[in-house]
Amino acid sequence: MVWFLGLGITGVALLALSLVFDGILEGILDGALDGALDGALDGLLSLPVVAGFVAMTGFGGAIAAGGFGAGPVAATAVGVGAGAGTAWLTYRFSRALMRGSTAAVPSGNDLVGTAGSVVTAIPVDGYGEVLLRLAGQTTKFAARSAGPVARGAEVWVESAPSATSVVVRPIDR
Repeated sequence: MVWFLGLGITGVALLALSLVFDGILEGILDGALDGALDGALDGLLSLPVVAGFVAMTGFGGAIAAGGFGAGPVAATAVGVGAGAGTAWLTYRFSRALMRGSTAAVPSGNDLVGTAGSVVTAIPVDGYGEVLLRLAGQTTKFAARSAGPVARGAEVWVESAPSATSVVVRPIDR
């Protein structure tokens, strides 16, 4: 039973290392099995999956041996079964997390064609500031224009040369 507990503790230590050194095992084994298996083991040899297998093999074997009085062979079989189940679940959960997508991140091009208001007057040869709504949030941008634009004027965004600046023109009403 001591061997099983040692194996379980080793698995937990590997899991802790996987949190610190994320992707290290993938880097070590990168391309080692690609030719023979053509990517069939992608993700199965990740450090969290291996750590889950080792930890559950050890703790499952220790529970079978100590709690149910199983012999070494039966305890090993129970531990390997529990470890394989844990490894599979860890693999499936990590795949689901990696496939999860987020909403598209708004970019400066999403600003083109939106209306806003000037909060700092825009001179002919410099920058002022405008408030624009981007992805539901009011955001302040540096703005320039072909002509001077007074504070409080409504403007239309013509282009977004950078992530923090826009080129605007006044709206004529």
